[in-house]
Amino acid sequence: MTATRTPPAGPGTTGPPPEPSRPLGSGAAAAARRLRRRGGALRRWLLRTTRPWVRRAVHAWRSSLQVRIGAITMVVAGTVVIIVSMVLFSQIRDQLLSVKRQAAIDQAQAGVVEAQGEVVSIATGDASSVRSTLDRTGRALLQRGGAAGDFDVVMIYRTGEREIPGSSRSFIYQSLPDDLRADVDAGNQSYKYDEIPDENGDPQASLVFGAPVTVDTAGVARTELYYVFPLAQEAESLSLIRSTVLISGLALTLFVVGIGVLVTRLVVDPVRRAAGTAQRLAEGQLEERMTVRGEDDLARLATSFNAMADSLQRQITQLESLSQLQQRFTSDVSHELRTPLTTVQMAADVLHEAREDFPPHVARSAELLRAELDRFEGLLTDLLEISRYDAGVAVLEAEPTDLGALVARVAAGMYALAERHGCELVVDRPDDDVVAEVDARRVERILRNLVGNAIEHGAGRPVVITLAASRSAAAVTVRDHGVGLSSADAQHVFDRFWRADPSRVRSVGGSGLGLSISLEDARLHGGWLQVWGQPGSGAQFRLTVPLTVGGELTSSPLPLRPTTLRRPGSPA
Repeated sequence: MTATRTPPAGPGTTGPPPEPSRPLGSGAAAAARRLRRRGGALRRWLLRTTRPWVRRAVHAWRSSLQVRIGAITMVVAGTVVIIVSMVLFSQIRDQLLSVKRQAAIDQAQAGVVEAQGEVVSIATGDASSVRSTLDRTGRALLQRGGAAGDFDVVMIYRTGEREIPGSSRSFIYQSLPDDLRADVDAGNQSYKYDEIPDENGDPQASLVFGAPVTVDTAGVARTELYYVFPLAQEAESLSLIRSTVLISGLALTLFVVGIGVLVTRLVVDPVRRAAGTAQRLAEGQLEERMTVRGEDDLARLATSFNAMADSLQRQITQLESLSQLQQRFTSDVSHELRTPLTTVQMAADVLHEAREDFPPHVARSAELLRAELDRFEGLLTDLLEISRYDAGVAVLEAEPTDLGALVARVAAGMYALAERHGCELVVDRPDDDVVAEVDARRVERILRNLVGNAIEHGAGRPVVITLAASRSAAAVTVRDHGVGLSSADAQHVFDRFWRADPSRVRSVGGSGLGLSISLEDARLHGGWLQVWGQPGSGAQFRLTVPLTVGGELTSSPLPLRPTTLRRPGSPA
């Protein structure tokens, strides 16, 4: 740490030591930084304030047909009203100024004629006489008046570079436009719109007319007459017309928008009622119908909608009846076949145990009978399980289960089948226990079905069983490298009694309901059972279940698509 000391004041020093100097421009840089910070804070405040309103406006625009039609009608009507108002106001202004200009020119020309008789008697060189004549003539012209309304008169007598104004209002004389005076000096009658100060010195729009009264042929002396017509009344009239047009246009726009919104509502309300009725129909309220009013197009729409709803209700009721009949038939037949099957199976067991005492062909028949009866019993068991799901009486008996031990048990039970197919079973599971609240019997049945299918369709290549877990879910994948599945086959692989190749001989002896039951078992857990497949690259099934009963799945610990794919034709 470095300490800083202040040296003692020497002789003659007074007051505190001087402050260190600052570089030039540092204050401006600090002020600029403060302004940037304030500007950034202002932008952030504007964004926070306007963003909710923008989101609401966008949502209203997207979700409401009435809002869109109202906004479009307002924009179109407003544009038309603005264009018509501008054209109308321009025509009124031009007409009003044209009338004013013509009246002013007529009055000014008559004043020029009258002034010519007055200025003839101007004595050359006598300034007082000239000014008196100009004032008298100006007062006479002011008293004469005319149709153009209020005006002021300015008369100027010029001899060479000398000018003698004859107006008592010097501010008007000093404000005459230079270009207009040059045009009059050239001997022309001319007019111009310009701003001339009034008595208070405020600029006021005016029409200025100028004309030469007499012209000395020798070019020594001449008199100029200027009329100044204030346009205050015209400006007031135009302001009133502008306000009237603006208010009328706004009222007309709102009126048109109101009509558009009203008409849209008359059309949209029945559509909204139809949408609400359709939603209630989709929720299962098949008795919902629309109210029919009148005989117009909307009434015909409601009638057609009700007819469609009646037809759907009849068909859905018929399908429900057929489905219930089919479920009852399956359940009844399965239960009815259970008793004779048990009797026949007992007899087959007796014959199978005594097959060594039979001739070879009879012994072989006893073995085939036993195998087919076992297959038939599995089919009945699957039919009974499917009937329970169809009837909605399947119950989940969940308890904490070590999924690693369960996967190992399934793999051990499938080793004999894998050896017969020349297939290797590979189990990849974490070292730590993966405990989940599941129905162990149903999860084991799912895995047996998946591993059995993988062995059957794996073409003798290795089948990999992988287990992984996250904080909220556990997943098991079963990967084979056999013939694979196309995207069309993957959409139907969980259908009942569906087979990718009907001509293929089933060697495992399944019932065709295994994957359907597995899918229902996964759904009963609140989990997923998904499949990925690619022709020539095998297939992979993934079972994902929550770690706790009632947990919601958002993702799976294992990917559905394998991270590495074996090229077709390469060794496993």
